[in-house]
Amino acid sequence: MAQKRDYYEVLGVDKNATEDQIKKAYRTIAIKYHPDRNPGNKEAEEKFKEAAEAYDVLHDPQKRQQYDQFGFDGPKGGFGGFGGASMNMDDIFSMFGDIFGGHAGFGGFGGSRRGPQVHRGSDLRLKVKLSLQEIAHGVTKKFKVRKDITCSHCHGTGAEAGSTNEQCPTCHGSGVITHTTQSIFGMMQTQGVCPTCNGEGSVIKNKCHHCGGTGVEKGEEVVEIKIPAGVAEGMIVNVPGKGNAGHHKGISGDIQVFVEEEENTTFIRDDNNLIYNLLLDFPTAALGGEVEIPTIEGNKLKVKLEAGTQPGKTLRLRGKGLPAVQGYGRGNGDLVVNISVYIPKYLSREEKEAIEKFRDSDNFKGDAATKQSIFQRFKNYFS
Repeated sequence: MAQKRDYYEVLGVDKNATEDQIKKAYRTIAIKYHPDRNPGNKEAEEKFKEAAEAYDVLHDPQKRQQYDQFGFDGPKGGFGGFGGASMNMDDIFSMFGDIFGGHAGFGGFGGSRRGPQVHRGSDLRLKVKLSLQEIAHGVTKKFKVRKDITCSHCHGTGAEAGSTNEQCPTCHGSGVITHTTQSIFGMMQTQGVCPTCNGEGSVIKNKCHHCGGTGVEKGEEVVEIKIPAGVAEGMIVNVPGKGNAGHHKGISGDIQVFVEEEENTTFIRDDNNLIYNLLLDFPTAALGGEVEIPTIEGNKLKVKLEAGTQPGKTLRLRGKGLPAVQGYGRGNGDLVVNISVYIPKYLSREEKEAIEKFRDSDNFKGDAATKQSIFQRFKNYFS
């Protein structure tokens, strides 16, 4: 398989290019390698597809952000996949026809390359709030979704039983109409969706009385959505084909699930790392000992602390944080333990007397070197 080229390289734009610059660059390349200008030229067709795939990603802010962050190894399939590899010529013409000034096609280069239009249902948007434990392991959520479903009476055809479709008298079955105009560059052709049949190429003779000829009706469906481990606040999980049904047995839209995180009382999330604040009692800090550290798995790890553990010390438990989304990255994050020492506010008389005995001991007097060490540890962690 040929090595994929960087999308910015394909379009010949800088990584900081604006949306208009990206659109202009794509238009230039697409015109140059358009199949009508290069009939039978497979190399030109591949470059045309390559440019369309690059534009598909870079003109969409969400896809562009994912590409900039993850490159070609970014989340795929049900989670923000770019899908360029599956594009065919009809997909490209349908998606990007507006780049060339026509409403639905690449007018001006010759005859129409489009067939009858297939309707795509609209996308739906949902929100899901996840606990840190659900994010750590991934979870499957069920939603009862009210949406457009295939008409139960006509089974999506939009026609009454026994009724047949007739060829559209306006576009003669092509689904498009062509306008020819005179310009300073000569005769120019532009194409648009046929207003009579809405691009389908045929008209229904006897419309379904249940759905009014659309082929869809309102209904409900229980949808199971698998959320991958490692997602974060603001990410979008895309579920293909579970949105509104398309008219006349068209393609169903997608469901876009927006991720929100519930606040956790034990851990603070820092990317894929988890931060745990350990409040240590003074005797253990001074004498050393074994402490238990909770994990996102629900169990506890026993960690041995050395005598004289200072406030501000951090421990890093490798691989005990959150996983990267769909395995991208270098494995799990870490569990970072910040240690602070508890100083009681109230003391009994006996406790005060015991502590007073140590007041003048050199071991209980902090020096400049000790203070600098504590400050440096805090500074190193946040730098």
